[in-house]
Order: sequence, then structure tokens, then C-alpha cells
Amino acid sequence: MKIQDSRNEILKEASALRWELGSNLHDLLTEALYTDASRLAERAVTSDSHNKNFDLDRTIDRVVTSRWLGFPVMMILMGIVFWVTISGANVPSSFLSKLLIDSVYPLLKEVSNQIGLVWWLDGLLIDGMYLAMAWVISVMLPPMAIFFPLFTLLEDFGYLPRVAFNLDQWFKKTGAHGKQALTMAMGYGCNAAGVVATRIIDSPRERLIAIITNNFSLCNGRWPTQILIATIFIGNLVPSIFAGLVSAMAVMGIVIFGVACTFLVSWGLSRTLLKGEASIFTLELPPYRPPRVWQTIYTSLIDRTFIVLWRAVIFAIPAGATIWLISNISFGDLSLAEHAILGLNPFGILVGLNGVILLAYIIAIPANEIVIPTILMLTVLSIGLSDVGHGAGIMFELDSVSATASVLESGGWTLLTGLNLMIFSLLHNPCSTALYTIWKETRSVKWTAISAFLPIVMGFLVCFLVTQFFFWSGGV
Repeated sequence: MKIQDSRNEILKEASALRWELGSNLHDLLTEALYTDASRLAERAVTSDSHNKNFDLDRTIDRVVTSRWLGFPVMMILMGIVFWVTISGANVPSSFLSKLLIDSVYPLLKEVSNQIGLVWWLDGLLIDGMYLAMAWVISVMLPPMAIFFPLFTLLEDFGYLPRVAFNLDQWFKKTGAHGKQALTMAMGYGCNAAGVVATRIIDSPRERLIAIITNNFSLCNGRWPTQILIATIFIGNLVPSIFAGLVSAMAVMGIVIFGVACTFLVSWGLSRTLLKGEASIFTLELPPYRPPRVWQTIYTSLIDRTFIVLWRAVIFAIPAGATIWLISNISFGDLSLAEHAILGLNPFGILVGLNGVILLAYIIAIPANEIVIPTILMLTVLSIGLSDVGHGAGIMFELDSVSATASVLESGGWTLLTGLNLMIFSLLHNPCSTALYTIWKETRSVKWTAISAFLPIVMGFLVCFLVTQFFFWSGGV
């Protein structure tokens, strides 16, 4: 008993002294250690001051870790990576779409017709399961195959630790870890890969914060939705010459809002569910080195791209079956999908969305890539357009932005609907691949559930507030 009392007294005294010393104790200790090391090195090492070799690493670091230039350089490099990813993915995505949807899909339908496959099995297997898989592969594979190698090359070169160094102070203020900057950046390629990347964070508490907030990074499956909706509803607000620029600015605004949400939620978690002091992030900046290009491309494709894609396909197949079934099974005069849309519509309108959007996100949880094709199919189904699409439960996309805009406007979409969809595309539950990865990394139903429901609650709240502001300001 006396030993326990003594122990408690020591811990109490240590805690009191800890906060008397200030919150930057570890920083001061680290600084003192490096100061002493530098002093000893100066005493022990001699060099010819007139013939000092040019230090390329330090020269580069003076720029990329500069207080004034570090962030602009980081934004430019990340912007180039995103631009190359989005622009470079257009051609292979179009090729895969034409191959899998325009060529293989009709061929499968013809084979099904020749062998006399019953209509419901034909629809379930081909119109549902196959199309969902085709959409995921055509939309998801090219961006990941570009983004992950580029990201890994920056890591191999030695630049990414500098990004963590630049953002460390920002994350430390929120109670998170500086390395969360790297996992957040990885999330822009794929949230599931970003969750796996949190293994670089040693602290279990800070790793959980990084896992829960990774969903606020727009993954490649959500970029097409953002770009399409911004083009239709935001770009049309200005003359055509400025439409592209304004649309791009709107998408970047959503990205910045996602970063703000990351900091806000990290700060909130570190003071509620995951209380604790931010761990010390003493980062040894590695030397710059030429990236191992071919090895990097190979490992990033195998370890990240194809593994993540395989998981997404596995989850997308049953989603496609569900989409087809609820669109073709009727109860009364309406399909199950139409009943669900009518039931969800009041709440959807309350938060500035609609029943079609809510149902699309419910049944398309396995993959963000099929959200837009599902929305178009459900819109056509709900308003009874007979000359658009390929039938109930058959996902589709249109060849032009104007044709897509016409369908959405026929479904009652407005500027408010488009803006709230962009917000909700950012703030909604992670896809099933990301959720499964979160569960594998945490082995906790609790933290997986929090990761799923925290963003969607935020999404509904923000959309509701935006809707109320529109009504109050006379915007709708």
C-alpha cells in the first residue's frame, strides 16, 4: 500500500513539474542536443574553409523548407502531380471505358441472347455486376496507376519528408502527428492506401486520428464527380471563356475545405475521444537521391494500385447486383428504388440534396466511381425519361456535359443541389474498400464505425447550413 502511495505521489509530482516546464520541453531538449553535437563537431573536425564543397542538399532545403517558399513550392509540386494524374488518366480511362463498356458489354449481351439466358439473370450478371466492375476499373485504375508511382518517386527522391517537416507545426497545434501530412497526401490517390500509409506513425493515438480524418482527402474516385458538377453548375455562372478556370477554382476550394476539415477534426479528436499530447516529431531529413524509377513504378503498381483495385472490384460486384435488383423489383406500381427515392426525398431536400443522391450514395458505398452513373440511372428512372439511358438498373454516362446537365436539370437539380453534392462528395462515409482497410488496420468495430459516421454527420450538417443560408439570402 505504501509502495502504491509513493508511486502515485511520484507520478503526481512529475505531472506537475511537466507542465511547469512548458509544452515545448522536448523541442528544447532536441535543440540542445543538436547544439551540443554541432559544437563538438566544430571542435573535433577541421576543414579548409576556403575550399568547402558545394552542398546541393542544403541548397535545395533552403528553398523547399523555407518559411516563405516551402509552402508555395509544395503547392506547386502537388498541383503538378494532381494535374498530371487527372490529365494523363483521361486517355487510358476513355480507352478502358470503350473497351469494357462499349465493346465487351454489347458482346456479353449478344452471347447471353444467343445462349438463351433468362432476362433476370442476364440483367443481374451483365447489367448489374459486370457494369459496376467495368465502371470501377475504367475510372479507378488509370489515375491510381499514375498517382501512386509519382507519389512514390517524390518519396524516393527525399522530398516527402520535407513536406512533413513543413506541416509538422500545423498538425502539432491540432494534437496530431506531422507525418499525417504524408498520409493525407496519399489519400488523394486512394483513401484505402492513405489508411495503410498511417503505419509510418508510431503513436497509436495519432495514427487513429490520421485514419479517421483521411476520408477528407478527395480520392481519385471523387475527382470526376467534383469536376463534372463544378463544370455544370459553377462554370455556367460566368462567361464561357472563364468557365474552366472558375470550375477548377471551385474544385480546389473543396480540396482546401477538406484540408480545413482535417485540421478541425484532428483538433477535436485530440481533445475528446483521443485526448493526449502530440508526440515529438524529430525528423532526420534524408539526403536527396536519384529515384529508382522502374523499381518504384513496379512496387507502387503491385503493392498499392492493383491490391486496392482488387478490393474495390470485389466490393463493387455485389453493389452492381443490388442496384439492378432494387431497380427491377417492383412493389405495387413502383420499383423498390422509386419507393426509396420517395422516402428519402424529404430529408434530402431538407439538406439541399434529393432522394436520388442519397440512394445513390447508399447503394454505391462500395465505390465512389459508380456514383454518377448510378445518379443518372436513378434520375431517369424516377422522372420516367424513356429516351435516355439503357433501362432500369443499367448504369450509364452521357457523352457530353450538356447532355448530363439536361438530365440533371430535368430531375429538378439547381445550383444549390450541385454545390451541396460537391460538399457531400467530400463529407460522406468512406467507401467500403476504405472501411474494410480501416477495420483491418485497427481491428476495432468502434473506430471503424466512427470513421464511417463522423464524416457523414458533418456532411449533412454542412449541407443543411448551406441550404439555410441560400434560403435566407434569397438564393433559391
